[in-house]
Amino acid sequence: MLKTRVITAVVLLAVLLSVLYLNSFPVFACALAVFVGAATWESLRLFGGKVPLQGASLWTAAFLFLAFRGGASGQLSQFVALIGASAAIWALRLTPSLVIGLPPLESVGNRLLNAMYGISILACFMAMLVLFQHSTLYLFSVLAIVWIADIGAYFVGKAIGKHKLAPSISPGKSWEGAIGGWVAVMLVATATTYSPELRDTFAAKLWATGGWLLFVPVMTLLVAASIVGDLFESQLKRRISMKDSSNLLPGHGGVLDRIDALIPVLPIAVLFDYWMHV
Repeated sequence: MLKTRVITAVVLLAVLLSVLYLNSFPVFACALAVFVGAATWESLRLFGGKVPLQGASLWTAAFLFLAFRGGASGQLSQFVALIGASAAIWALRLTPSLVIGLPPLESVGNRLLNAMYGISILACFMAMLVLFQHSTLYLFSVLAIVWIADIGAYFVGKAIGKHKLAPSISPGKSWEGAIGGWVAVMLVATATTYSPELRDTFAAKLWATGGWLLFVPVMTLLVAASIVGDLFESQLKRRISMKDSSNLLPGHGGVLDRIDALIPVLPIAVLFDYWMHV
């Protein structure tokens, strides 16, 4: 199992580095489209969709249309409204579902929730394009927030985790782990603000714009959003008794299993980035 995980990770890393090395917007957009298709296919299956492949094709086509429409004009920022809608969906509907639960699979409410989650996935990948247009480093600096929070939460939770965060949804997560992930993010993000080579990162821009008064609450919000994104996908899988969203990534599960925490975070980061540059 470990060997499979490592091989898959190496292959994905090689593909990612190759795409980023080319530094080409069309190539990056087309590469993301593959993951949009995979993520929406998995999402539709988790919601009990009858024709997930057809639905995923429509979401992928929508992504490519929006990406190249905005990329051709150099105005991806025109999709801030879509990205803002995603943030609102998370705040008003997806996050509350962790408390109120999910609607029955065959209900109208489930179909509406399915569409909302699809919009949030689309917005997440559009946000990646916006951040990529700024710079590869800038994109990585936002992705790293989620990765560091996840790594910190895992190791702290394993070491001292005793109080369950959401036992009915994801029994392995603890409050100690969540706090550990937040501390790890704050330490690493703060360190980047002291490095001249990293001045073009999201954390450094936050610090330069508003100091501690902006830096701390925004980074805290992003860490919290990453946890919510992870828990929401876990809730979807638990409802239909699935361990992974798919087996598309051998040893790692599905694409959604790898990006669930990114889905609410990237749109929020883009909204703050847009505000900082207005």
